[in-house]
Amino acid sequence: MDLTDPLECGKILTYMRCTLRMNILYRKGLKMKVLLLKDVYKLGHAGDVKKVADGYGRNFLLPQGLAVLATPGALKTVGKIREKATAERALLNKEMSGIADRLVDVQVQFFSKAGETGKLYGSITSQMIVDELNKRLGTALDRHQIEIDPIRTLGEHNATVRLTVDLNPKIKVLVNREGEAAKVAAKKAEEKPVADAPAVEPVVEETEASEELAEEPTETAE
Repeated sequence: MDLTDPLECGKILTYMRCTLRMNILYRKGLKMKVLLLKDVYKLGHAGDVKKVADGYGRNFLLPQGLAVLATPGALKTVGKIREKATAERALLNKEMSGIADRLVDVQVQFFSKAGETGKLYGSITSQMIVDELNKRLGTALDRHQIEIDPIRTLGEHNATVRLTVDLNPKIKVLVNREGEAAKVAAKKAEEKPVADAPAVEPVVEETEASEELAEEPTETAE
């Protein structure tokens, strides 16, 4: 092979580029087997063995202590991991069940400027949603527990609140056009039942009777 020949050098460079591209594609699709040490949302429970993308495992699961490589030695501890995780999960579910019940059918409402097509001038973020929930319910939820993409349109949207791997109540997020707040308040006022007025005792009119008594002749003793 003559490296001074431009044609030959071109072939070598083309081969190297193709090889590099194939390696990148292979690495992206590479799977690794891990043993979960803790419950991971949408992946599995502690003690489960899962195949995950190489990058997801090495850059997130392993550094965060959520999983270890599923080696023969690690697999021998599956029973202990599951037993411990089951007890912790039951305790956590019990603690969070009260909040989960309070979040059922909850609706949070926002008012925002929007164009004629309903697209917002800005967005409603998970931080805004969690702030409203904490204010209303007196909770201490974190924005990372709200599963929803930033809202950029008017209307009704659904969000998931991740309390535990098993408790994930759904809430509704209503986004209305700014300026409709007064209309909504007026509508609520109309729908609010009017309190029963205090009973008023009927006034007995004695005018006519008094006049009749006055007109009766007075008998005089003879």
